[in-house]
Amino acid sequence: MTVVRSFGTELRLRRLARHGDSRLLVVPLDHSVSDGPLMPANLLGPLIAELAGSGVDAVVLHQGSVRAVDPAAFGTMALIVHLSASTRHAADPDAKYLVATVSAAVRRGADAVSVHVNLGSREEARQLADLAAVAEEADRWGIPVLAMMYPRGPRIENPNAPELVAHAATLAADLGADLVKVPFAGGTQAMADVVVGCPIPVLVAGGPARDGWPALADYVESIMLSGVAGLAMGRNIFQAPDPAGRAGRVAALVHPGRVAVPAAALEPV
Repeated sequence: MTVVRSFGTELRLRRLARHGDSRLLVVPLDHSVSDGPLMPANLLGPLIAELAGSGVDAVVLHQGSVRAVDPAAFGTMALIVHLSASTRHAADPDAKYLVATVSAAVRRGADAVSVHVNLGSREEARQLADLAAVAEEADRWGIPVLAMMYPRGPRIENPNAPELVAHAATLAADLGADLVKVPFAGGTQAMADVVVGCPIPVLVAGGPARDGWPALADYVESIMLSGVAGLAMGRNIFQAPDPAGRAGRVAALVHPGRVAVPAAALEPV
């Protein structure tokens, strides 16, 4: 199935895939809205500059955080502005709300926007409507939409169940997203089935922290064998002892032969 997009959207999607292999390593850095400060404010800019030189294709930021980053970092890396938010202190942390617009993201130089939807949450109906509305506005501006789709709610027993992950992925496509991020479906073959059934590129979430590089490398390799378009990995990179070194190693697995493995890092191989 061929997805028809505007010239602007197609151009920006090509900017996201900077390594020429249609694969992506995205590092979400939007966690401070939901969880509070994760690092001193003066370290965000230097971290993003290091990621830009480590083979990372894009970072995800909220619109306010963009102002603290040197624009030079985005000469070799794309910017995705996240439009959704909630905090862990809310009565229903799964209820995501739009806190920015596509036009605001464009003014800040975004190459794409992202929206979070919790499939099965009590506020699912509004979140789906928000995604569809953002997709419509983004189409007018010619900018891609990354839908972050998580099976998460009172009736969800296993958020990694293949049938749920597949539903989340195709739902994003049906509502107009250009890319979709979902949890790992539990195994390489199950994830491959999700990819085959979805007409837009599928990214897999980085998931919970892995204990050391070998465990994380095994996880990344099993994901990439499924044929996904790439990874959206946050904590396993920015909370590593050497975030740039960790990002470089992951990038070398996502872009084999196109990103060199870092010569040194602060953690054992």
